[in-house]
Amino acid sequence: MEQIKVIVAGYDHYEGVDVNPSSQVSQALAEHGMEGMRKVGPTEEDPLEGVDLAISSVIMPVSFAKAWPILHEAIERVHPDIIIATGLKRRARGIAMERCAVNLKEDDATDRDNLGEKESQDAVRRTSRLPIDPQGPAAYWTRLPLRAILHDFGTCGIPATLSSDAGTYVCNALFYNLLAWAAGHKDVLAGFVSLPLVNESGGQECGLPLDQQIQAVREVVNETIRYYRRPSSSPILIA
Repeated sequence: MEQIKVIVAGYDHYEGVDVNPSSQVSQALAEHGMEGMRKVGPTEEDPLEGVDLAISSVIMPVSFAKAWPILHEAIERVHPDIIIATGLKRRARGIAMERCAVNLKEDDATDRDNLGEKESQDAVRRTSRLPIDPQGPAAYWTRLPLRAILHDFGTCGIPATLSSDAGTYVCNALFYNLLAWAAGHKDVLAGFVSLPLVNESGGQECGLPLDQQIQAVREVVNETIRYYRRPSSSPILIA
């Protein structure tokens, strides 16, 4: 059996949101694994065949200062082959697959993050639009097989889209630091998935049911394992 270790990371309480799907999805995959995944057809290759899969959950605070150190500590402890970070995009109508992380950090002109860490207004003006890493590249591209994942979403009827980047708030900062780390670990696949609000009504407003979001991230894991085991350039979409 080939052992593959996966980290699915999410955030805890997001101000003004009752249920943060990224924490719920991360914990569900760690507790139940790939349970409930659709069965492959007789002519399809099952990427999980012969795999001893271990999925770990990491829950981080919505904080520039603390999110990446917590994820990094888990990476050093678990030594994963695949890292899928998730976050919340409140205005999204479906799953947003993030293509790149930009070297820019701002805090939406506020003086606190979700931990209530206050700064003076002068400090905010100085730091609201600074590079995450002054010596780093302008952006890093995801290392997830986006084309294959989006194809799977279409097969499963999961609303999804490509997103150019994860903004310039905590999600992007985490994504940038994750890909900077992954740049030095070429055997590890890493990327970021933005989830919408939890919406169990199935109406036209923003959001998706939690079960569908869990299914979506399982599909992300499944297709990333497929690519990890049989890499090629064709399933990668970065533009």
